[in-house]
Amino acid sequence: QVQLVESGGGLVQAGGSLRLSCVASGRTFSNGAMGWFRQAPGNEREFVAAINWSTGSAGYAASVKGRFTIWRDKTKNTVYLQMNSLDPEDTAVYYCAVVRYLYGYAWFVEPKRYDYWGQGTQVTVSS
Repeated sequence: QVQLVESGGGLVQAGGSLRLSCVASGRTFSNGAMGWFRQAPGNEREFVAAINWSTGSAGYAASVKGRFTIWRDKTKNTVYLQMNSLDPEDTAVYYCAVVRYLYGYAWFVEPKRYDYWGQGTQVTVSS
């Protein structure tokens, strides 16, 4: 099992910034990846960003590219998501997730590929 705990959500005005953190514990995932997803009311869970735990290679959804940055601190087993220029459309519950094996891929964008999930943290962007 991998336990994931997110933090850093909150209420921010449009144009503002937030930094999310996700601390992992339990089983290792050195050959895997960590991802951030979000889910707004009435919507499906969608990919935001992911990072290959071994190489640090990262990928982003088109809607956040250039505004959000993902990185990881291997010494702290923590992944971060810096969110800048926030828009009300970014309002959602944000989840971090771990996939333990990538089978040659750098990361996955499909939520069903991920093995473990955090409890989520609410991000609300006011206009």
